[in-house]
Amino acid sequence: MSLESPRLRAQDMRDEPGQLPAIGVRQLATGAVFGFARARVDLGGEIVTREYVTHPGAVAILALRPGPDGDEALVIKQYRHPLGIREWELPAGLLDVPGEPPWEAAARELAEEAGLTAGQWHVLGGYAPSPGMATEIVRLYLARDLSDVPSSRRAELSGEERGIETGWAGLDGLHDAVLAGRFSNTPLNLGVLAAVASRDRGWSTLRPYDSPWPEHPAYRE
Repeated sequence: MSLESPRLRAQDMRDEPGQLPAIGVRQLATGAVFGFARARVDLGGEIVTREYVTHPGAVAILALRPGPDGDEALVIKQYRHPLGIREWELPAGLLDVPGEPPWEAAARELAEEAGLTAGQWHVLGGYAPSPGMATEIVRLYLARDLSDVPSSRRAELSGEERGIETGWAGLDGLHDAVLAGRFSNTPLNLGVLAAVASRDRGWSTLRPYDSPWPEHPAYRE
């Protein structure tokens, strides 16, 4: 945190998974999806109390198809009550099926929310929205070679998902909109930025769909 801090090589840097000892964890509240917990954590000589939201994690999918003017991405618009906003998003969903691999969760959510299947899957990126206050962590997937789910196999949507609007937008136009600050949805913002950066590098940054995910506690070996 000063000008005297050492210079680092970005290629040598990586997050270091591994939880410090907790001296008692208490579940303060449990909801339908999320919970609220309090833990006393040993930071190595200092015991601190931390409260945080417990969350199973999630996946989000940037579905890409070739268009007449370049790559196009599938976007959805959905109402989000906590912020009182109908925002543009990527198809996404919770990792709430026990034992389900994250890439299978991504395929399930793409089929349910967008009515699409994909023949080609890659890991595009990921993020933890607020690691100081929640266990939520999200993996971003790139889905290509797309096909429609037959109407007879379409999921019956409920709640906010019943009002979802879908559409295709040019990836470069979405990139301009992200840089202009016109979207609030994190997966959409990061997914578009990552996709454009990867495309400009010949997609060389993509990882296999089943790449290890040690950042998520449930998927650490």
